[in-house]
Amino acid sequence: MMQAAPEFFHQHPYEIFIPAGTTKIIVGTLPPPRFSLGRLKEKDVNFCYGSCDGMLWPVLDTIFNLSLHYDNSEGAVNERKTFLRHERLGICDIVESCKRKKIDASDLGMYDITLRDILLQLEKHQDLTTIIFTGGNSKNGPEYFFRQQLRAQNLSLKPHNNDIPRKHTFYYAGKEIKTIALTSPSNAANRAIGSTAHYKKQKAANPAYTTFDFRVEQYKKVFIP
Repeated sequence: MMQAAPEFFHQHPYEIFIPAGTTKIIVGTLPPPRFSLGRLKEKDVNFCYGSCDGMLWPVLDTIFNLSLHYDNSEGAVNERKTFLRHERLGICDIVESCKRKKIDASDLGMYDITLRDILLQLEKHQDLTTIIFTGGNSKNGPEYFFRQQLRAQNLSLKPHNNDIPRKHTFYYAGKEIKTIALTSPSNAANRAIGSTAHYKKQKAANPAYTTFDFRVEQYKKVFIP
């Protein structure tokens, strides 16, 4: 009889990063397993969204003209923390830990999931009024888990628009909170981007237009409203 594959316990490797005065937090799930195992690639940055395969930091680098470094150095981490503080941004991924049968970054592959309490962060940080999800409401995505936390408090999101990125609002801790669901910075979202009417229109007008350009356009509206 074949033995079942051992479970992999996937612990988020980074603490919540919400500096004083933060007005917006970026909320995803958790980094690829290699970050928890300490097996970074040469161009990985040892910080949230530091995967060399992801696009969040390259997109923000382009929007804000940051000239970031992409390596395992402490300097590369500090560049990102300095930027976040300056822009009053925080990062609070919603998954604290999970188990996996396969050691990969698939959200659908997570089970026995422990979540971080995003509502608690809204209580602790009074200036915090915007949640930016790095993905939509698909199963095991950050917005999907957050909606579970809201339902546990008999709360729900109210649609604010039908455009992409989709926005919602709700009231909590004496303030109105806005949520925004970005197209994921993961390459896994490229196929979905390619099927959108906006991407097809832009690509037809400019064959050099890419999924990276699509994200820059979308993210710019959110990070520089």
